[in-house]
Amino acid sequence: MKTIINNLLENSIIEVRNYNLYYGNSRALKDVNILINEHEITALIGPSGCGKSSFLRCLNRMNDLINGCKNNGKIIIGNVDIYEKNVDVNMLRKEVGIVFQKPNPFPISIYENVAFAPRTFGVKNKSELNKIVIDSLKKASIYDEVKDRLFSSALSLSGGQQQRLCIARALAANPKILLMDEPTSALDPISTAKIEELILALKKEITIVIVTHNMQQATRIADKTAVFFLGELIEFDTTEKIFTYPSNVKTENYITGKFG
Repeated sequence: MKTIINNLLENSIIEVRNYNLYYGNSRALKDVNILINEHEITALIGPSGCGKSSFLRCLNRMNDLINGCKNNGKIIIGNVDIYEKNVDVNMLRKEVGIVFQKPNPFPISIYENVAFAPRTFGVKNKSELNKIVIDSLKKASIYDEVKDRLFSSALSLSGGQQQRLCIARALAANPKILLMDEPTSALDPISTAKIEELILALKKEITIVIVTHNMQQATRIADKTAVFFLGELIEFDTTEKIFTYPSNVKTENYITGKFG
């Protein structure tokens, strides 16, 4: 019988113990150990190909979808080891949502994009569904921009609006944790600023883990920063400490632009 994840996740603390990830014979993550506190923003930084996005996708088992992907070690969220066989992966992904690098709205209306998750998880009452959609759009700071065209195609929105819609779609499932994989890398500075402001507001309610190549972004929004290098977590501390007094010379070389 599968564990009902949302009944067991008493909090959104993420504890990773000796975690290894393999794509075929290639070892993508090496003995990662980290404790991520709830209601904090944790940034994952490091050179391209260092394992940041691979690690992020481990936190809601998106890597399960990749052929030849294997892992060992533990990832515990609340009191649940999410890689135990009895874990309901669909419920896990409800509790641990994800927003990708490029906006990926469904080719349906704005309303139906946001209603998709609650409908999937059994919400059928029209007034309840309407409330979830409106509340999610408000939380994503896009409701005022779309309230008069909720039944227009989501593809008619600008890139920044589409990304905020995708955030609203993720929030409609009422997750405890939100994973974000370079959510502003394809956006202009104004849209980036809006999403950063949104992320800061959301941490009052949920835990956020964000992959970013933009080190200035990490300094603006992250409470803690984890630095990855060649599949290893080489440093994890407060963002201020990482960017002011890094302990690892590789961290210092990366943030000062000597490689990356």
